[in-house]
Amino acid sequence: MVQNIFKGIKAYASALGLISTLGLWKYFAVPVLISFITASLIGLSAWSWSDNIANTIDLLWIWEWGADWFHGFAEILGGILIIILGLIVYKHIVMALSAPFISPVSTAIERHFLGDKHIHRNTSNTSQLWRGIRINVRNLTMEIFITIPLLILSLVPVLNIVTTVLLFLVQAYYAGFGNMDYTLERHYGYKESVGFVKRHKGVAIGNGIIFTIMLFIPVIGVLMVLPLSVTAATSQTIKFIQDKK
Repeated sequence: MVQNIFKGIKAYASALGLISTLGLWKYFAVPVLISFITASLIGLSAWSWSDNIANTIDLLWIWEWGADWFHGFAEILGGILIIILGLIVYKHIVMALSAPFISPVSTAIERHFLGDKHIHRNTSNTSQLWRGIRINVRNLTMEIFITIPLLILSLVPVLNIVTTVLLFLVQAYYAGFGNMDYTLERHYGYKESVGFVKRHKGVAIGNGIIFTIMLFIPVIGVLMVLPLSVTAATSQTIKFIQDKK
C-alpha cells in the first residue's frame, strides 16, 4: 500500500502540464466557483461558531480552579473540531456538486491516454450528479463514524499523536476516493467502485494527502485543489482499470 501512496502523490507532478496540454482549464470554471463559495460559507460559519463551541466545552469543567487553563484548552479543541468538520463537509459538498462538470475532464484524460481503446459507458449529467451525491453521502457517513471515536481518543495524552495522524489519513482517503470516482462512474456500478477503491486505497490516500494539504494554502489552495487532484487521480485510476483488464 505504501508504494501506491507514493504513486498517488507522484501523479500530481504531471497534473498541471496535462491540464494545459489538453486545454482542460475551461471545464474547471464551475467546480472552482463551487469550491470557492463552499469554502467561504464554511469559513464564515466556523468563525461565528468558534466561541459557542469553546463555551460549550467549558461547561464540562465545573471547578473554579484550573478554569482559565481549561478555557484555553477548550478554544484549541474547538478550533481543531471546526477544522476537521469543515474539511469533511467541504470536500463532500464540492465533490458531489461538481460531478457533472468534472466528467468531461476525466473523459478527455482517458481519451488522451488510451486513444482508440477509450471505451466506457455513457452517463447523463443527471446520473453523474446523482452518483456524486450518493457516493459522497455514503463517504460522509462513513467518515463521521470513524472520525468521532478518533476525536474522543485524541483527548488522551500521547495517544492523541497517533489519532492526529489517523484523522489526517482518513480525511485523505475519502478525498482520494471522491476524486477516483469521477473516472470509476463511467466503468463500474456503485458497489464495484467502492470495492475498486478499497483494493487501491493507497492511491486514494496518496491523492488525498496532497488534496488535504492544499486546502491549508490560503485562497490558491481552494482554487487549485480540484483541477490538480482530479487530474492526478484520473491518470492513476485509468492505469489501474487497464491493468485489471
